[in-house]
Amino acid sequence: MKDIARHPLFLVGFRPFFILACLAGLALPTAWLAMLNGYLGSGLLARPALQWHAHEMFFGFGWAVLGGFLLTATKNWVGVRGWHGGALLMAAALWLVERIGMACGGAWPPALFLLSNTAFLAGIVAMLLWTLLRHRGQDSYRDNYFFLLILPAFLAAKLLLLDPMHFRDGAAMATALFRVAFLVMLERTLTQFMKGVFQVAILRQPMLDGAIKLLGLALVAAPWLPPPLAAALALLLAALLAGRLAFWQPRLALTRLDIGIMYLGYAALVLQLLVDASATFAPRAWTGAPSVHVFGLGVMGLIIPAMLVRIAKGHTGRKVAFDGGDRAVLWLMIAAFLLRVLAPQLDAGHYMLWLAGAAGGWLLGFGILALRLTPLLLAPRVDGKEH
Repeated sequence: MKDIARHPLFLVGFRPFFILACLAGLALPTAWLAMLNGYLGSGLLARPALQWHAHEMFFGFGWAVLGGFLLTATKNWVGVRGWHGGALLMAAALWLVERIGMACGGAWPPALFLLSNTAFLAGIVAMLLWTLLRHRGQDSYRDNYFFLLILPAFLAAKLLLLDPMHFRDGAAMATALFRVAFLVMLERTLTQFMKGVFQVAILRQPMLDGAIKLLGLALVAAPWLPPPLAAALALLLAALLAGRLAFWQPRLALTRLDIGIMYLGYAALVLQLLVDASATFAPRAWTGAPSVHVFGLGVMGLIIPAMLVRIAKGHTGRKVAFDGGDRAVLWLMIAAFLLRVLAPQLDAGHYMLWLAGAAGGWLLGFGILALRLTPLLLAPRVDGKEH
């Protein structure tokens, strides 16, 4: 066990969890499509198939990415060695246990299922809070208190999503919590990327940035707010985000696919908020639950693959450059977004065809990422540094 814990895979958080994220990204949508078409049974699932699908995309795929990112980023923010070795090995094992429980724990005793389903998230949240709170005096980002607020709230969202009576509230809460995380991260990363790549400074106004994040935090409670108020807050946040985006030089950013796709993900945040608000102020019949899928494929699906490539290369000592294979993955994810969200609105009669195309895009995109990134993540850094 000690030898395994000393393997390069467990030197830093992004390594095991980015591999798990790639595997989840290619497997979970494919399994969902197989269930919908009757090729894969769902009798052993711990929850009905739709709840399983939503839970696994948020807390299987999504938290493999978020957990790996934050385990890596928090140590850099506060300037410490960070969690590694046996702690990472245990966290990855608990992630796998949760997947097993969700896939075939339908007949497990409730206490055993609850333990299997909460141990990973509770453990990794505790690890992150310990890092941020213990070293808060040397934290280089003052707004990391947003993570202190949202990380424990993910546990509540998970439990709500698993409860048939509160499934939709839990899914909305999980979406809002991930939204806050993306709002914080996009501010930081796009500021750095635009300066590093184009030597331009984008608009960063503390009052505007703070208002955006506070509105995002307020929308975590949207399921329990009066619908007109929740819709108004969503519209206000969409307006502030769109206004700020106009000053972030999007035309310049879109000349580079690796930067531009981050901007497309940002724009998908705005679109998802508008779709949410339209349910109250201008209701219409949508095909295929576009709100959650604009977020899932437009925000997570576009931003995360570029993030995986950038971090996997940069944090293993390689030059951060997107080659033809990396760009092909990004185009596949853009195509999957269009097939899953836009195509059904234009041609609902072929809904299952569009769904299959989107799932195929994720299967191929994350399959390519898994094949290309796994060797990097399993090997020591090429520059001789430990981590």
